Amino acid sequence: MTVQKLPIAKAINESLRKAMETDPKVLIMGEDVGKLGGVFRVTDGLFKDFGEDRVIDTPLAESGIVGTAIGLALRGYRPVVEIQFDGFVFPAYDQIVTQLAKMHARALGKIKLPVVVRIPYGGGIGAVEHHSESPEALFAHVAGLKVVSPSNASDAYWMMQQAIESDDPVIFFEPKRRYWDKGEVDTEAIPGPLHQARTVRDGSDLTLVAYGPMVKVCLEAAAAAQEEGKSIEVVDLRSMSPIDFDAVQASVERTRRLVVVHEAPVFYGAGAEIAARITERCFYHLEAPVLRVGGYHAPYPPARLEEEYLPGLDRVLDAVDRSLAY
Repeated sequence: MTVQKLPIAKAINESLRKAMETDPKVLIMGEDVGKLGGVFRVTDGLFKDFGEDRVIDTPLAESGIVGTAIGLALRGYRPVVEIQFDGFVFPAYDQIVTQLAKMHARALGKIKLPVVVRIPYGGGIGAVEHHSESPEALFAHVAGLKVVSPSNASDAYWMMQQAIESDDPVIFFEPKRRYWDKGEVDTEAIPGPLHQARTVRDGSDLTLVAYGPMVKVCLEAAAAAQEEGKSIEVVDLRSMSPIDFDAVQASVERTRRLVVVHEAPVFYGAGAEIAARITERCFYHLEAPVLRVGGYHAPYPPARLEEEYLPGLDRVLDAVDRSLAY
């Protein structure tokens, strides 16, 4: 039996276990990832089975965590480091941008840095400050980094293994509010390349593009729109760097309208790059301007206000209606 129904968190756990069993050079590092099993229990049980030499509880020092991982990668290891929450990554941003992203090019390709940086991200869990950020655009902008985010358990399982096997550094954003959403995982059927987008719902009137936590919202919006006779296609981007523009273009050439949805602020977000590229590629196909739905250009609010900040079903459907009105 290769098909199991797993929550996203458990799918990542099983993927890490598989990678560690397959390759003794795979290590896990981070704050509380060992004995506790992580604050979201994503690494639960791995410390017991693989020991403290391969599942390493680190000090509360993100720069040190990533810096150590870079040194280990230079010595032939494949470290997977956890940043406990999205807003904690910034002490490590210097190491990630000035060292991890650039060393391969600096060494004229002679050095490889197979480091995976796991970051639970996004809102929707009622957390305090620094625990609900969506900083993916800050990393996608940096040449030398690959940036991905699964939206379901199958992708979580396979994309993690593909990220670990990659010789490039991968920033792996995990949608924390979806950690306990269950889905079928076939542990023998790779769903596709790591950076390939996937159409998760077919439609003919408009394309919704999203990744990570917003894919579920877009699927719900498409289902609601269908009740009003609107046929909405949903594309799961899966990767924010590189972006599979060919898949988005193919969809938009069929539907002639595009709305891009992400939790991160719209201002300078991934949606801006997608809107610009698709406008360049599909100008004569578009029947409406590309619209974007996302967070506001403001610090993430207190938990009691986050539902006003986060894009939800109503804001997505409003953008769909505005696009179809052209």
